[in-house]
Amino acid sequence: MAAEADIEDGAPAKKGIPKLFIIIGAAAIVVLLGGAGLFMFLSAGSAPAEGDAAHGEAAADGAVAGAAAHTFIFNLPPMIVNLNNDGADAGAFMKLTVALEVANQEMMVAIQPSMAKVIDAFQVYLRELRRSDLEGSAGVYRLKEELLRRVNVAIYPNKVESILFKEILVQ
Repeated sequence: MAAEADIEDGAPAKKGIPKLFIIIGAAAIVVLLGGAGLFMFLSAGSAPAEGDAAHGEAAADGAVAGAAAHTFIFNLPPMIVNLNNDGADAGAFMKLTVALEVANQEMMVAIQPSMAKVIDAFQVYLRELRRSDLEGSAGVYRLKEELLRRVNVAIYPNKVESILFKEILVQ
């Protein structure tokens, strides 16, 4: 009888151990599958396509190959403009250096003849700005959005993806 009691006492312990191993194993599989899925998701967009700047193709004159795999960067010359002073700030000016992010090298070549229009549109807009218009991150964001709108109007039907600020100096 005592031997039967020992076997019965040991049986629940043996049943509990496999359940614990099954739970731990299932949790480990879920974690591994989640990690593999995250790796696949993050690495899917980073592979460079054939013929991109990552393969060493030369960009158009006045431009530098883009930071992203599928974009190119077109650098504009620095612009210095007097800001609208409204009588408060005598002699306030801004120095701005921007780059245009375009989808491909063909777009860069297509927009080059329109660069005079783009710079003119920028100059006209920038001269109407006041120093207070450029304060804070909201002011810089509004400036970026307005410059993007103006460049896309000037080069229509072509399109610039983004405006990248390289330097903003207001004095």
